[in-house]
Amino acid sequence: MAGRDDTTATAGAPRAEGGRGPGSRPGPGGGHGPGFGPRGMIGTGVKSKDFRGSTKRLLGLLRPYRTRIAVIIVLAIVSVVLSTIGPRILGQATNLLFEGVISAQLPEGTTQADVVAGLRAAGETQLAEMLSAMELTPGVGVDFRALGRILLVLTGLYLISAAFGWLQQYLTVEVSQGIVYRLRNDVDAKLTRLPLKYFDDHARGDILSRVTNDIDNIAQTLQQSLTQITTSVLTVAGVLVMMFVISPLLGAISLLTVPLSVYVTIQIAKRSQKHFAAQWEHTGALNGHVEEVHTGRTIVKVFGRQAEAEAVFAEENEKLYQASFRAQFVSGIIQPSMQFISNLNYVFIAVVGGLRVASGTLSLGDVQAFIQYSRQFTWPITQLASIANVMQSAVASAERVFELLDETEQEPDTAAPVRLATASGRIELAAVSFRYRPDEPLIEDLDLAVEPGQTVAIVGPTGAGKTTLVNLLLRFYDIEGGRISIDGVDTHDMTREDVRRLFGMVLQDAWLFGGTIRENIAYGKEEATEVEIVAAAEAAHVDHFVRTLPDGYDTRLDDDAASVSQGEKQLLTIARAFLSDPQILILDEATSSVDTRTEVLIQRAMARLMKGRTSFVIAHRLSTIRHADVIIVMDHGRIIETGTHDELLAAGGFYRDLYESQFEAPLEEAS
Repeated sequence: MAGRDDTTATAGAPRAEGGRGPGSRPGPGGGHGPGFGPRGMIGTGVKSKDFRGSTKRLLGLLRPYRTRIAVIIVLAIVSVVLSTIGPRILGQATNLLFEGVISAQLPEGTTQADVVAGLRAAGETQLAEMLSAMELTPGVGVDFRALGRILLVLTGLYLISAAFGWLQQYLTVEVSQGIVYRLRNDVDAKLTRLPLKYFDDHARGDILSRVTNDIDNIAQTLQQSLTQITTSVLTVAGVLVMMFVISPLLGAISLLTVPLSVYVTIQIAKRSQKHFAAQWEHTGALNGHVEEVHTGRTIVKVFGRQAEAEAVFAEENEKLYQASFRAQFVSGIIQPSMQFISNLNYVFIAVVGGLRVASGTLSLGDVQAFIQYSRQFTWPITQLASIANVMQSAVASAERVFELLDETEQEPDTAAPVRLATASGRIELAAVSFRYRPDEPLIEDLDLAVEPGQTVAIVGPTGAGKTTLVNLLLRFYDIEGGRISIDGVDTHDMTREDVRRLFGMVLQDAWLFGGTIRENIAYGKEEATEVEIVAAAEAAHVDHFVRTLPDGYDTRLDDDAASVSQGEKQLLTIARAFLSDPQILILDEATSSVDTRTEVLIQRAMARLMKGRTSFVIAHRLSTIRHADVIIVMDHGRIIETGTHDELLAAGGFYRDLYESQFEAPLEEAS
């Protein structure tokens, strides 16, 4: 298939041969082999690398939404002010009820002053002080009309407060989802700019976990926390003012709980922070193992490695369980701790408030309002403590996402690229040097000139650098020295997309995505017509097989195409290459997974496809490249022999040894 961009190229890119990226190990799906476990594991005691810096960077994502956040704060202020006034008004209703009940019990025709004086004369000084602080009308009961007006006003206040709160929540969701939308776009764009080396060095499951689990965790936290933090801070401030207005003494008692609450929260948060970081690291690691073993489940079963795979899963699952348990348990202590402090505050207020009512310095309605305020006061503090809990989890996730965003990108394309609309296919490599690791040279001073229309076969032992050479042609990796040119144009003077548009590729490891067979074939040419798709399928000898399926070209494949055989996968990718109609063709053991008869048919079809095109054929079976125009023999990153099949056999060198090892050794053993 023709490469479209870095993402699609990576999905079907050949893996480095003999010089794999650091940390890469072969296995099912191109990752680790079963039983080895995923990369990037850390101990359960891992700490956030830069908690403060990551938090600041996460909050920095809010900067483009300053205006909306200002509106959210204004809405929150109005909502909190209205809801804060409510308990004071409700206290007035309580006073009205209490005073009405007391008034109804007093003799009609007397005055409040007469009742108070009589109590003092009878020695009931404390009761007299309490009644003197009230507004009593002896013999008259509760004024339900006045009570109704108060309750109506209270209902209106709460309705308006709820409406402002709803609008605040609506804008908050819009802001949080907008941030996550941009973050996902940034991550997706970043993945297209990362070099192939990054994907060789990182387990796919861990990358997927960063893109999905971690970003989802950030989204949920932002959505919950933006509203709660604003509302909680304003509520604490508003309630504190109202408490001091009612009673400075009780307000001071409540205020004493704030430093205690902050201290407890900080101490618990410090201990849970490292566990949250470990939780998300282990989540990515476990996902990597599951994805890897699922992709290679057939290999796992064939080699009887189920027990080892299950053991690795159990081990990583246990690590995740322990980290998650510690994170949730330690951080979960915050809320009951805050509740305990809140209850202590409630007890002090109830006792002191009761004494103040008895002494006549406070009304019952004021104490009732103050108790409500004390609950409102401790509730946002508890909520802030809970937010501190989830924020630690979000920051740990954000740090993993930021790590991905901060990864070193591939060298950017030139600002003034040269574009070849068509190419004759002349390719030249001059003094090309490349290495995966700085201290391990792989290709040194490689020179190669390929004329238009030539079929070049690349052979050599495993690790010779054959697939690495293809990686360099496609700019999956950039060379460290020398020059690669197409039709005289240095590939560094072209964009990577333009370079890859000139190539079509058929890999030994066939790659199909979740979709219909028609969509998989058309991936090489998105605007292809039905006639072109069928013609490509016929040329690749896949049309007959497709038509035997119940849904024909509309048959859906899952992401690993388990419903078709390996050989049928190979035929579909060959059809994709036919359809893309590239100027330059790369075949990496393209017929390795088909039977002998189909291989003959494919060879004939490939001969037609390669006619007039420059073609590179990587082959281990030397019988398949006997008719190549040029055969290049590589060993340890160098071209050691060049010529036709007959010329290389006659030379009696390395190629002849390879050829005879494939055809003569089995005969000698059989004899």
